[in-house]
Order: sequence, then structure tokens, then C-alpha cells
Amino acid sequence: MKIIVDENIPLMTVRALRMMGHDVRDIRGTPEEGMPDDALWEMTQREERLLITTDKGFTQYRMLPHHGALIIRLRRPNRHKIHQRIIQALGQFSDTEWPGLLVVMRDVAQSTWRVRESH
Repeated sequence: MKIIVDENIPLMTVRALRMMGHDVRDIRGTPEEGMPDDALWEMTQREERLLITTDKGFTQYRMLPHHGALIIRLRRPNRHKIHQRIIQALGQFSDTEWPGLLVVMRDVAQSTWRVRESH
């Protein structure tokens, strides 16, 4: 699966996702690091990637057509907790389920939104 990770996602997660066979674009250390959310969203959609972030601002796009978003929102985040929730979420949904799906993973609960296709 094609994935883009925001700079707040642990490097251990990026490595694990790549080892799992995913095509992961990490914007950390690139000119795109720190880019505005709307520009990151546009790039994510243009490249048809699943976005993984800890930035809750991306929930504003939940009703628009998209290629998937996973948002990690923990009370006391650390790299191990963030990593664990990402791996858990990716294990819950197949690669083909992510387009149009936005998932917010919290400490215990999770919320999901699916864009309904108009006919």
C-alpha cells in the first residue's frame, strides 16, 4: 500500500511499515516537512496514498473523497504507543478498505468514517 507519514510518526514505525512491504513516503527531513495541512492533504491525494498522522485537523476532510487517513490521538503519546496503534489499525483493515476511510485511534476507543460514494 502507498502511505505517507507526517513528521510526527516514529521512525520505528516507518521502518516497520517498509519491512511489511508498504511504499512509505516520510516527509521528515525533506522540503515538505512542516508544510501546511492543506498542502500535505493535496499531495497525499495526488499521490493516492494513505495519510498517517497525529494531527486531528485532518478530520475536516472525512466527508471528501480521499485515499484513506489514519489519525492517532493519544492522551500521553510516546513513540511506542503511537507505533502500536498504527500497527493495530493497519491490521484491522485491508489495503482495499482504506480508500474513503478515516480512522481516529485513541487510547482505547476508535472512530471511523467512510465517504459514501454518490451514484
